[in-house]
Amino acid sequence: MADSLNNDLHAIPEGKPVIEARDVVKTYDTGSVQVHALRGVTITINRGEMVAIMGPSGCGKTTLLNALSGLDDIDSGEVRINGTDITTMADDRKTEFRAKDMGFVFQTYNLLPVLTAAENVELPLIVSGTRPKVAREAALKALGRVGLRDRWNARPNQLSGGQRQRVTIARALVNRPAIIWADEPTGALDSSTATEIMDLIVELNNEEHQTCVIVTHDPRVAARCHRTVYMADGRIVREADRTEMEAVAAAASSAGAL
Repeated sequence: MADSLNNDLHAIPEGKPVIEARDVVKTYDTGSVQVHALRGVTITINRGEMVAIMGPSGCGKTTLLNALSGLDDIDSGEVRINGTDITTMADDRKTEFRAKDMGFVFQTYNLLPVLTAAENVELPLIVSGTRPKVAREAALKALGRVGLRDRWNARPNQLSGGQRQRVTIARALVNRPAIIWADEPTGALDSSTATEIMDLIVELNNEEHQTCVIVTHDPRVAARCHRTVYMADGRIVREADRTEMEAVAAAASSAGAL
């Protein structure tokens, strides 16, 4: 992936924030112990920005992504998406909001094995009430966008890992969402395929100006984002710009750590 660090990513977009979180707190109570996953996290992300979230296992990376996207409720604080406070939404309204304005890419793909690629991609549109014919046309267009138009009728077990992740990306972008959330999108892929997937995500960001928030452990992935947020013990402890992350990725590759 190191060969793709110079990816013509646009400068950090300026303007109205699309994600605003303030003093977000999340605690998990296991019965015997309380886990303070988020301890007053505040972050702002502009429209069209690509932001990586890094840190050691258990630091709160995925919890933050889930809190910002509304997948998890928070204990206190505020999360605004395009100016709308999602923390006060009813569950059904929040589900509808996510289906229309957000796309999700996971390490484990989360594709339904009994459905074809096209059927998996069109699911967010069907959930939001789009007519089946219109949803199918949009799904085929999205699959074409990620280079899989000819595999529309294949089921997940008939696709490679990279192809499955492309289907996941097509599903994430089918409704042209304001935000794409990605949790370790390259974690299950070999280096070459991971590079292809990041090439695609960067290309979509450049061309569609979609905001992307990416949880990753890989500095090569972070080096392809506008900036990187480091977390530790449920807090954001510092930020790094793209230049710094390119140096970190190059040093790690030279040392054989990646």
